[in-house]
Amino acid sequence: MALLLGYDVGSSSVKATLMEGQTGKVLATATSPEKELEIVAEELGWAEQHPEVWWEHVRKATREIANSVQRTADRKLNAKRYTLKDVEAIGISYQMHGLVVVDENKEVLRPSIIWCDSRAVHIGEKAAEDIGKEKCLKRLFNLPGNFTASKLRWVIENEPEVYSKIHKIMLPGDYIAMKMTGEIKTTPSGLSEGIMWDFESDGLAEFVLENYGISSKLVAETVPTFSVQGRLTAAAADELGLKAGTKISYRAGDQPNNALSLGVLEPGQIAVTAGTSGVVYGISDKKNYDQQSRVNIFVHVNHSQSSPRYGVLLCLNGTGILNSWLKHNFESGQPLDYDQMNKLAAKIAVGSDGLVILPYGNGAERTLENKNIGASVHGWNFNVHKKAHFLRAAQEGIVFALNYGLGIMRNMGIELKTVKAGNANMFLSPLFAEAFATITGATVELYNTDGSQGAARGAGIGAGIYSGAEDAFVGLEPVKTIEPNEKLTGAYQEAYKRWEDVLKRQLTTSH
Repeated sequence: MALLLGYDVGSSSVKATLMEGQTGKVLATATSPEKELEIVAEELGWAEQHPEVWWEHVRKATREIANSVQRTADRKLNAKRYTLKDVEAIGISYQMHGLVVVDENKEVLRPSIIWCDSRAVHIGEKAAEDIGKEKCLKRLFNLPGNFTASKLRWVIENEPEVYSKIHKIMLPGDYIAMKMTGEIKTTPSGLSEGIMWDFESDGLAEFVLENYGISSKLVAETVPTFSVQGRLTAAAADELGLKAGTKISYRAGDQPNNALSLGVLEPGQIAVTAGTSGVVYGISDKKNYDQQSRVNIFVHVNHSQSSPRYGVLLCLNGTGILNSWLKHNFESGQPLDYDQMNKLAAKIAVGSDGLVILPYGNGAERTLENKNIGASVHGWNFNVHKKAHFLRAAQEGIVFALNYGLGIMRNMGIELKTVKAGNANMFLSPLFAEAFATITGATVELYNTDGSQGAARGAGIGAGIYSGAEDAFVGLEPVKTIEPNEKLTGAYQEAYKRWEDVLKRQLTTSH
């Protein structure tokens, strides 16, 4: 029985999953630390973490997996006894867009500038002007923006002594793989998330590096997402309690990997997450982009020149954070839990009796061309609207904002057939799930899976344990399926039109 080990290295924590390859059965999971990892912000808009901290919690999560497997074996006397020495392949998912720089000795030269750091926004804007926005969109499918390449240019301009010592640049997942294998490599998907991939030539975007004054020698060797990318060194095996020589056979950024974890690999399939922020990730086989760069396009995990697959990513910053704000600030007497909030909201009719909430209170929104219009409430009638109306209007507002972004994706030719999501966060609300299915017209399938499980399955594909990607999803079945409610379609369309009219007025009057 082949065992697979998957890691999801986020900015909040590291999660690990040990899985039986042939059955998809999860044997153990672990998360480290229990509290969220610290993000260091020495200046407003900065966000940094030290890569060694990620590695520390990879080690801790792995030790907890080993302890969990041992405890299970002790409880079940006749159960098959697994150990981490039985792991055949390792997969890595990681927080996207971060910058890690190391010297010739593979020592980290400065803390990682992570995904939510905004110091390089102006650098990306200038590069778009210098290169030409049309050329950027045609060949990068994105504007340079605040992505990894722009962050490296910031290092050149502000820390030349650091830049002079750089041997290789990496993404967070590349760093974890380096700690395991001693080798520095990256993937086409990874280069695309750093805006260093030329979709026209299907290779490194040399013209971006030239504009930024970055030597192409700093870019790591490129390997396929699904492949044996290295093997665990004796030293790393000793630190992790694994077997030396174990294959590292998959790595991907968190959003492409989330799509993989849900089996979203082909055109027409959509992955959605609705946590603090919301992400819609759709698959296309066509070279296309949004003229306003309101969505991002990356190389998907199963892309090849003969069968191109691109991930189109829509992000809504204000998603579960709005629901959380209401939970913590909209109390009277005993605080409500989310289940109680969902039940209260469900008592109100579609459209919330005219109450409209725009959920844009978590910074500039890419779908609004990076405008920051803030969250707002409209149509509030003191004689009509009560707490339950606000709870429903908030959930409808989030769904409508996601649907507004989906309009951008539809205009790019993205088909919306099946939507897959984790059975978590906002999708735990029956109202939210039904509203999403009804306004989008898509069937929504909910699954009990996560990024570390996806990384484990990816490792099995890359190591050849599965005959193909389609075999990697053994044991992955929807726990719930939500069909559009045809009886409420008209009411939702009317409510969405009212919401969209409010949004358009706000966009017209905002600066």
